[in-house]
Amino acid sequence: MRRKFCNLMGKSIILFTAFGVVFLMFLMLFHILSESLMAFTEIGIHMFLPDAQWRPVSENPQYGLMPVIAGTLYVSGLAVSAALVFGIGCAVFLSFYVPKQIAKVLLSFIELAAGIPSVIFGFIGLTVLVKWFAGHFGMAAGQSVLAASIVLGIMLLPFVVSTCQESIQNARNTYELAALALGFSREMLIVRIILPAISKGIVASAMMAFGRGLGETMAVMMVIGNSPIYPKLLGRAQTLPALTALEMGSIEYGSRHLSVLYAANVILLVILLLTMVCGHLLHRRALQNET
Repeated sequence: MRRKFCNLMGKSIILFTAFGVVFLMFLMLFHILSESLMAFTEIGIHMFLPDAQWRPVSENPQYGLMPVIAGTLYVSGLAVSAALVFGIGCAVFLSFYVPKQIAKVLLSFIELAAGIPSVIFGFIGLTVLVKWFAGHFGMAAGQSVLAASIVLGIMLLPFVVSTCQESIQNARNTYELAALALGFSREMLIVRIILPAISKGIVASAMMAFGRGLGETMAVMMVIGNSPIYPKLLGRAQTLPALTALEMGSIEYGSRHLSVLYAANVILLVILLLTMVCGHLLHRRALQNET
């Protein structure tokens, strides 16, 4: 009787927690959408015109979000591209060229790096990378899209390595013995069989890493320069999370400026949701095909 009561209480707590999380998510979405309604109704498409600038406190205010959206996508895209190149190589190296026990230890340290606070990455990037850019590229301050992409790519690297390594292990279990029986070398196995077999997993990993990179705030904000202009590789730019973090605390509640910031977060949530859903579906399909 006591065991049944404990099981019932445990299930009730779990269900209550699950429904509570879902309720809080919908409550958050409702709040963001309701606060952004003013921006969508009063400004509308003008927020997304290519020539509109971000000048919310000028005499003739403009609330152009396209430069900031472009900066968000540009930085995240460069970071994911760099993380994929090094992440796939690291996953292949750990899977094929390192003893299993050592590989497990190295993977543990790589996954541990994912838990380092982003402000530490941003501080190192600001004091080392930005300073190096300023000295070697003749830049005034060194803060740039390239610096932000490098810092963000390093932060995404553990996620890419762990995801790709999991896909590689599943593909090895399926194809390795048959390929070796046919006389394939290890390098031919990797290039001709393993990498093509996990291509969907790689794409899914890239999309999920892209989604994680979209929401990064502190590290990117510290090294990108925070100028709401169209991004250039060695120029300054700004991202949607950084824009929100910098301006949200100093705006009058109920103003049009605040509503536009909420609208910017609605756009960010839509991009993030589409990216994460597509990445999750591709990753699940890739794992099913590999097994």
